[in-house]
Amino acid sequence: EADIIKAAETLLPLCRAHNINLIMNDNPALARLCDCDGVHIGQSDMPYTQARQIMGADKIIGVTCHASHHLAIQAAQAGADYVAFGAFYNSPTKTTASAADPSILKTWQAATTTLRSIPCVAIGGITPTNAAPLIAAGADFLAVSSGVWDYKDGAQAAIASFTALLNSAMERTL
Repeated sequence: EADIIKAAETLLPLCRAHNINLIMNDNPALARLCDCDGVHIGQSDMPYTQARQIMGADKIIGVTCHASHHLAIQAAQAGADYVAFGAFYNSPTKTTASAADPSILKTWQAATTTLRSIPCVAIGGITPTNAAPLIAAGADFLAVSSGVWDYKDGAQAAIASFTALLNSAMERTL
């Protein structure tokens, strides 16, 4: 826990200087203690309502929904700020409990236009070489931990590759 606090203390000023939200994984109490902008909770961490009580109304809370549109609807109805689908690919950071198909991102985007727009995050083993189908399917954000830190050409090259993919996708939608 001390290492996580130290990392948050290092990252938070950098994130704020660049207008980037710092979202902590799995631990709302620690995220609040570190004044993170939000927390991401998995299905086995705690209920959304409990995380919201800990974090307060002004913080971001995202919920893992695996490959389940039903779980995503429940999270959105409870008030989640975003839903995360995946894992789409094998990931070195977590064991994949259930594989998700990119079509769930399209289904979510179609559903949220009729309800309320809740962003979706694609998660799980995403790299610059496999991200394009997820972007094309409608992922609003990509969770790319090992896709950056374990990239064969280094983290800066990974960020440049992801940025080029996202910019290209944005140009196609304009």
